[in-house]
Amino acid sequence: MLEPDLLAYKALRDAMLSGHPEAFTSDAETERLRDLASYRSRLAGGNTLFTLVALDGSRVVGALTCEREPRHKVQHIAHLVGMMVADTHRGRGIGRALLAAGLDRVKATPGLAQLTLSVTAGNRAAIGLYCGAGFERYGHLPDAIRLPDGRRLGKDLMLLRLQG
Repeated sequence: MLEPDLLAYKALRDAMLSGHPEAFTSDAETERLRDLASYRSRLAGGNTLFTLVALDGSRVVGALTCEREPRHKVQHIAHLVGMMVADTHRGRGIGRALLAAGLDRVKATPGLAQLTLSVTAGNRAAIGLYCGAGFERYGHLPDAIRLPDGRRLGKDLMLLRLQG
């Protein structure tokens, strides 16, 4: 992701958090108040390896971020976070394309052995996408998200081994 994409990225993220609170750990109200500059951490550098965006013209319609553990003993682990595709563009293979491009980048990054992610339990489409890419469930965190409407949702923890 490039600096000019930040505003469009934030707009997509705000819309996704509002429309799908069950899919994200962050909440829409808090994130809507975040300053645009705070999203610069999603640009490559620091712990962020990359943020990929999918564009329809100049509109950001999808995104995926990969972060690497900064601590020396666990630098062989990276995490996929913030996968999202605009409602208007679902079912077009954008998530699959973002994931494939992200995996290509991760596999080309020296020293990475494992890639993790968490996904809301019961999100069949996302779980199917990740399983199809080779991720395996290694755990489940019950009561991971508490929504304002009283729902309590678990998160499935998934792993893709990159090398031995």
